[in-house]
Amino acid sequence: MSDGSTHLQNGPTPTNLDPGRSSARRLSQLLRVSEKRAKDPLSAPELSGQLGAGQLIPTELMSTAGLGLCLSDEQWATLSREEVASILVAGIRFEAVLTAGFGIEIANRLDPAGAHADYALVEIGEESRHSRLFADLIRQIGPRAPQRLDRGVFKLIDRFGTALIIQLPATFHALVLGGEEIPDLLQHLASEHPGTDPHLAAVNRYHRMEEARHLSYARLRLRETWATTSRIDRWALRHLVPVVIGGMWDTLVQPGVYETVGLPGWRTWNRVRRCPEREALRHRACQAVLRSLIDAEVLVQGRIPRAWRALCGVDRHGRPDGDHE
Repeated sequence: MSDGSTHLQNGPTPTNLDPGRSSARRLSQLLRVSEKRAKDPLSAPELSGQLGAGQLIPTELMSTAGLGLCLSDEQWATLSREEVASILVAGIRFEAVLTAGFGIEIANRLDPAGAHADYALVEIGEESRHSRLFADLIRQIGPRAPQRLDRGVFKLIDRFGTALIIQLPATFHALVLGGEEIPDLLQHLASEHPGTDPHLAAVNRYHRMEEARHLSYARLRLRETWATTSRIDRWALRHLVPVVIGGMWDTLVQPGVYETVGLPGWRTWNRVRRCPEREALRHRACQAVLRSLIDAEVLVQGRIPRAWRALCGVDRHGRPDGDHE
C-alpha cells in the first residue's frame, strides 16, 4: 500500500518478460489471498467495538485544518463526527459504482467462467461487506448534516457521469484507483494518529488491508484494458478522469457538514477546497494514482496531461512542484 510519499520520477516498475503469464500469476495470488481472508467484518472480534461519544478524528486531520477556526470542544466533536459520516457515505456510494462497473464488465467484456470474472465477483462481495460496515458506523454516528450535493446540477452530473464512466474500461479502472488511493491515505493518517477514536482506527486498518488487494487488481486491469481500448476511452482517461477524481476529493466532505456547527456551508466548503493544506493532501493522495498510471505505461513522463498535473501538483515529467533542481 502506498502512503503517497514516494516521488514519481522513479519511473515504471520492471515487469516480467511475459506480461500475460505475470498477470495470470498475480491474479491467482489475489484470488488465493481473498479466499483465505474472507470474513464478515461485522462479526470479526477485532471490529466488535463501538464508536465513542466524542471527537472521532483529531482537529489537525479534519478538512478545516489550516482555516484557523475557533470552535468549542463540543463543536469540534460534532464537526469531526459529521465529517467522518460524510466520508463514509461517499465510500458507500463509490463502492456501489464499483459494483456496477464490475457487473458491466462481467455482462459485456469478461468470460463469465474466467479468472477475471471470478475475482470481480470476489471484489463485489468484499465491497458489499465493507459498505455494510460503513453503514453500521453511520448509524452509530447519526449524522444530521443536510445533503447539499444531492440535488440540482450535482445530481445530474453524478447520475449521467457514472453511467458513462462504467462503460469505458480503462477510465473505470483508473477511477477505481482514485477511489481507493484517496481513502487509503486518509485512513492511514487517521489510523496512525493517537487522537483517533480506537474503533474507527481499527476499521481503518482493516479496510486498508482489504483494499490493498483491490488496488493491485485495478492496476492489473488498467494495464490490460489500456492495450486494446478505444480512442474515446483513452481521451477520457487523459483528460476527464483527473477532473472526476478532483470532484471525488472535493465532495468527500459535503457543504452541509459545516452548517452543523453554525458555519456557512458553501462558503466554508469553498475555503476548504482552496486551502493550501488541503491541496497538499490532495496532491499526496493523487500522486499515488499517477504513479500507477505511469507504471502501467498509460501516461508517459515528459507528457503528463495538464489536467493530471493540476490534480497532482506535478510538472509534465510527473515531478512534484518544488522538487525541481
